Amino acid sequence: MLTALGMYPGDVRVFGAEAAGTVVEVGPEVTGLRVGDRVLGLVDDGFGPLAIADGRQLGLVPPQWTDTTAASAPLVFLTAYYGLVDLAGLVAGERVLIHAGAGGVGMAAVQLARYLGAEVFATASEGKWEVLRSLGLDEAHIASSRSLGFASRFPSVDVVLNSLAGEFVDASVGLLRAGGRFVEMGKTDIRRAEDLPGVVYRPFDLADAGPERIGSMLGELLDLFAIDALRPLPVTSWDVRRAGEAFRFMSMAKHVGKIVLTMPRVWDPGGTVLVTGGTGGLGGELARHLVSVRGMRRLLLTSRRGLAAPGAVALRDELASLGAEVEVVACDVADREAVAGLLSGRRLTAVVHTAGVLDDGLVGSLTAERLSAVLRPKVDAAWHLHELTRDLDLAAFVLYSSSAGVLGSPGQGNYAAGNAYLDALAAHRRSLGLPAISLAWGAWAQGNGMTSGLTDADMARMARAGLPPLSVEDGLAMFDAALGLDEANVVPMALDLPRLRALPEVAPPLRALVKTGRRAAANGHAATAVSLAQRLSSLRKTERSRAALDVVRGEAAAVLGHSGIEAVGSDVEFRALGFDSLTSVELRNRLNGISGLRLPTTLVFDYPTPLAVADYLLTNLVVDEAPAVSLADEVDRLEAALLSSAVDEGDPQHLADRLERMAAKLRQAVPVPAGKSSEEDIKSASLGELLDIIDDELTLS
Repeated sequence: MLTALGMYPGDVRVFGAEAAGTVVEVGPEVTGLRVGDRVLGLVDDGFGPLAIADGRQLGLVPPQWTDTTAASAPLVFLTAYYGLVDLAGLVAGERVLIHAGAGGVGMAAVQLARYLGAEVFATASEGKWEVLRSLGLDEAHIASSRSLGFASRFPSVDVVLNSLAGEFVDASVGLLRAGGRFVEMGKTDIRRAEDLPGVVYRPFDLADAGPERIGSMLGELLDLFAIDALRPLPVTSWDVRRAGEAFRFMSMAKHVGKIVLTMPRVWDPGGTVLVTGGTGGLGGELARHLVSVRGMRRLLLTSRRGLAAPGAVALRDELASLGAEVEVVACDVADREAVAGLLSGRRLTAVVHTAGVLDDGLVGSLTAERLSAVLRPKVDAAWHLHELTRDLDLAAFVLYSSSAGVLGSPGQGNYAAGNAYLDALAAHRRSLGLPAISLAWGAWAQGNGMTSGLTDADMARMARAGLPPLSVEDGLAMFDAALGLDEANVVPMALDLPRLRALPEVAPPLRALVKTGRRAAANGHAATAVSLAQRLSSLRKTERSRAALDVVRGEAAAVLGHSGIEAVGSDVEFRALGFDSLTSVELRNRLNGISGLRLPTTLVFDYPTPLAVADYLLTNLVVDEAPAVSLADEVDRLEAALLSSAVDEGDPQHLADRLERMAAKLRQAVPVPAGKSSEEDIKSASLGELLDIIDDELTLS
């Protein structure tokens, strides 16, 4: 960062001075290293896929380390070692003050000084004191690097490893005993030694040590790592394609340990690619692609039946004819011990987990056994592969997930949950600095993967939903494109945007893609729902049932892929017509769109025939006008109330007087033709006239 900001003296602008990787070529005078060795150390211009290095400044990577861990170690530990051992000569029993102890060099120096037997004092910003505590320092040995309080808090010391500037340098010099060593690794405030009498002042740069000494120090440090006297620092990694983000993050000084830029990994053609579900539809297509397009020469294909699986022998022979070494093994990858045995003694370069099964059904129908049948080959197997390969130097860890876990999929709650787990596992591995990508595939064309058992009607249904199936060619092209991205989760799928815009409801993750047309589509479906209700209400009762039934039969025929409603019997159960949990939910969604109702997901189970569903729609869409109120019936009700025991409060005579006055008002308002009785007067009066009379009377009383 200081180099990028131009704060180092001189005109040095070389980035990437440390790295880890695999030797691809050696010069004639290089000894001790050969092509294929995993090495770490100091290099020239390491921000790229290839770097040139002095072999004397490289060492072999400890077998248990990842490349990311290895790349984080050389510079900070070499700097701390050179400063404390070579320049300061720190020995057991001495006191040392390490400034910026929670930084990369600081954390390495604290570990090294404690190993040497020195008493360590360190400064850091208060927000990072916990880092110093984790390195074994107590409160008496910790102070802030933002103030000069350390000068009065700490006792005198023998050595200062400094990276601060200004008055902090003066205060630190004041803590040194006579003859103390002030080792300056900072570059922004270099003092003159003659201005610091009684102190050994040693500003330095690691390059001062020279290649030979750097190589020997690196070897000594690797020996200390081997006996756990030192431990690598925490690492946060970014793909080099996100270097800008990494530098912005580093500039905020919130990280602990080292930040490492990783190169996009190249699959080693000499390594083995493990493909679970490798003899299935998608697995087999991928295996052909890995050999013929990506140039892989060693494949390990697993399935539950191995070579006994349909087409497995032919696939193996086909790949062998292309020059690949192919092993087909029967293995239950949901069994951890079986996976451990499978991996034993093999050098993997990549893992592609394609295995999976379907057992569709609505959530209420899912038993523990049905959940396990779907989750074991997805979830359990993925976790076993993660645990058993996390210490391997994999170039790729690819999980075949499904868009069901991203968008949801009616009737596939168990399958969606399993795939959502794979997506989360990929993100988890990336957070650990391990390679991972989860591909949440859309549906593939018939005969491949999970769509191998689908009918033409099923494929048409997916197309109507705006999610047409992928061809094999497009799918494999998306596989290659996705692996070129620095993402943990990718959704490779085809989208029919015009169809999506026409849908009444779009999955939330897709709404940004169809935003411009969504409101119009929603309004259009709302108008359709209103017009359906109005159309049914305008019909005679005898015609409504037939119209509603035709709507239901028409939508059912469309879902099943029939050209007309004739194939959908009115009183034939949906299951007999060919509906399953997926098509049942699609029918419900279509009826939601045209009716405007929120129908239950169990609609076709609760109302198992088209006729029953039509009656349900009529009940909820058509509201008949309320029957006219009969005034005579109201009078009868009033009379019954008066004669019942319900009239048990107030003055009965008062009520009688009020009723007589009401009757008088009624006679005055409605002239009685000759020969017409009072009862007929009341029966012929309108409800409004009678209520007006009652209102007047209540007002008067």
